[in-house]
Amino acid sequence: MSLQNYSPLLLLLVLLLFVSIPSISCHLSTVAISHVSNGTIVCALLPSHTSKQFDLNCTSIAKRVQRNYPPANNESYAAIAAGDGFLCALGPTAVSNESSMRWWEFKQESSANASIQHSKRLYHGPPLVSLSAGDTHVCGLQGGATRKLDCWRWPQLVFPEEVNFTDIAVGAEFVCGLLSASQEIRCFGNDSTVVGREPNGSFVEVAAGSQHACGISKCGELVCWGIGAPKVDATFEITSLALGENRTCALITNGTVQCWGGNSQLPDDLSKSQFVGIEAKGNTLCGILMANYSLVCWGNEIFESRPMVFDRVLPGACAPASSCSCILADSANICSHGAAICEPCWSVSQVNPAPPLPPPPPPPPPPKSNSTAPPQGTSSNRRRVVIIVLTTVGLAVGLAATAICFILLRIYRNSGRVHDMVRLHGAAAAAPPPLEAVEGSNLPIDRRLSLMISQGHSSTIEEFPLAVLLAATNNFSDDHKIGSGSFGSVYRATLDDGRIVAIKRAKAPAATAASTSHADRRRRDRDREAAFLSELALLSRVNHKNLVRLLGFCSQAGERVLVYEFMVNGTLHDHLHKLAAPPLASWAARLRVALDAARGIEYLHVYAVPPIIHRDIKPSNILLDATWTAKVADFGLSLLSPSPDDDGDGGDDDDTCHMSSPRAAGTVGYMDPQYYRLQNLTAKSDVYSFGVVLLELLTGHRAVHRNDESGTPRNVVEYAVPIIEADDIHRVMDRRLPPPTPSEIEAVAFVGFLAVDCVSPAGRDRPTMTEIVAGLERAVAACAAPSSTVLRRSATARSI
Repeated sequence: MSLQNYSPLLLLLVLLLFVSIPSISCHLSTVAISHVSNGTIVCALLPSHTSKQFDLNCTSIAKRVQRNYPPANNESYAAIAAGDGFLCALGPTAVSNESSMRWWEFKQESSANASIQHSKRLYHGPPLVSLSAGDTHVCGLQGGATRKLDCWRWPQLVFPEEVNFTDIAVGAEFVCGLLSASQEIRCFGNDSTVVGREPNGSFVEVAAGSQHACGISKCGELVCWGIGAPKVDATFEITSLALGENRTCALITNGTVQCWGGNSQLPDDLSKSQFVGIEAKGNTLCGILMANYSLVCWGNEIFESRPMVFDRVLPGACAPASSCSCILADSANICSHGAAICEPCWSVSQVNPAPPLPPPPPPPPPPKSNSTAPPQGTSSNRRRVVIIVLTTVGLAVGLAATAICFILLRIYRNSGRVHDMVRLHGAAAAAPPPLEAVEGSNLPIDRRLSLMISQGHSSTIEEFPLAVLLAATNNFSDDHKIGSGSFGSVYRATLDDGRIVAIKRAKAPAATAASTSHADRRRRDRDREAAFLSELALLSRVNHKNLVRLLGFCSQAGERVLVYEFMVNGTLHDHLHKLAAPPLASWAARLRVALDAARGIEYLHVYAVPPIIHRDIKPSNILLDATWTAKVADFGLSLLSPSPDDDGDGGDDDDTCHMSSPRAAGTVGYMDPQYYRLQNLTAKSDVYSFGVVLLELLTGHRAVHRNDESGTPRNVVEYAVPIIEADDIHRVMDRRLPPPTPSEIEAVAFVGFLAVDCVSPAGRDRPTMTEIVAGLERAVAACAAPSSTVLRRSATARSI
């Protein structure tokens, strides 16, 4: 039979066998990372020395204390997952007809150590083929045809029961999965920066960090979205992902690891190492080295001197060998009961190159001219020709399919769909709003607002019709008014859906005095528009529990209105300086408020991409919700830093990274003197302002107040700093609060020295917000500690 007799359809089916199709991967990890207060715990499955099973070992990184947790009832663990303060282990093995999962809570013993309590069985049923944990939740995916999703310790999660996934990934407040039918990504949960913003297309893997997610498309494209999502133009093939808090790492087909965001880059001695797997949580990243299956970690300064955590770990979850398209070398000897460790087929040839193919045989000699003699091997030669042709054509089709996929992807991106999708879902937090949309533009306000919305900056908030806001506030009547400021007035209102909100209405241009010059009116109008757009642009990009949440806006009929979540307990300023019997009448409560506010500012400096400088930190911009959680508000003066810090600490250690603004902005008494004099704005300018807030919390005095003796104005910095430096803090402590206990006086004195460091004249001498958060966490913990607790009095950046 000649080649011409082959059916084209049959030939096409044969050729398709040569085109590689990515295999479906499921998330089962043998490494887990947990954070307990300030401590980091790394757990892994290690081959047992006594049997062909795997022991669960955890190491408290600060003290390198290692504990072994043998499985119950001689079970063998298959995979583990961990979050903040808990650990889950899946057993027995992946080849069993049933799975069980146990849950441990980590008990805090000290800031550097933790232990595991007795475990509880959280699940027993059909095998789980995927297990993933976020900061506080854990989810598992059952195998078989149903692919049922189960989540634990997450009663508020709502998702359609009919949804079937092939893989899942859990973030802080969301879970994403690959749909079985289409391999599209769908997410559920409360994080609006991830849920509802999934990219289009089919994917082979999905991964989740704290507040962002990423997927690998079938064409090898890495697409990320959410807060802290990297903007990646990858030119390499990726086999797997590991996402932490504003950190993203990818395992490349050649075994090396590429990372983006924060302090995530590998140390120099590991940058060229080959890995078989990676894992991430928070700011900690870990990988299993291919050379010896040892576990090394990075991303946290605690690993700088000792990156190796375990000298040998199980390199992957064992699965039935029949389910693996490709198997990790020698893993059949590691696993038991006919199981092995699967790995992506298209990475094996890159990581472990196969021996070169032998050279092709020499061409056969030409046939003899005697046509009567039968040719030798005619049937064999024909089969050889068919195989060579099919192989050649198959490879050509495979290459063509790859090229077409690449070309279509580029066309698709250039047509706007993928480009806009990446910009909206992946880079909305990374790309700054255009400068003309915030300050100094001559474009009309509607054009600037439209431009900003088109770039995705307000895609997470509502646009309220003016009629709705007028009805909710009775035409902005004084009965609803709860405050006012330089921007305008604030009103309390209840929307039709029952939500209680705070509505901030900008001063109308006509409200300025008639005697004001035309130039001044134009400047005030520009400031009004810039503050409105700045706050709208910035707050629609951020999401943190210690930042006030923007719900929506209105720009209609000349009105500029912003709608926020309502903060029941008002401003910190009122509780410090206006209320006769302030509810914040304990030192522990005041320090907790300081810690909350510091965490919000730290997020702006460190985790927002690019970083945000608030420029107006003061007690009236720190709001308190119903549970007395403090949230930073009022971003009308905020600016984007030109570039993130190289060291990722949110500060300018040498005070050289700065930006110049047209004029200094802020509030008298809280402004950084360096910024006010030199017009050089840095993240340390916010640190100075926060230091003034700390002094107000400690003394009960306003930033600028009258001297009780002379009656002249006095700055709280000039008043309190010399006394605190003389170690005589009891002289300046707020007399309205009860006398502090011995443990509280230690904490208050510690915070006093921290405040002194914050208001240092030179920015380079001030701590970063990350260091301030660490110091306040220690102070809050000391308030509840026994009186024997001693805190080091020096709280500078060099000693925290």
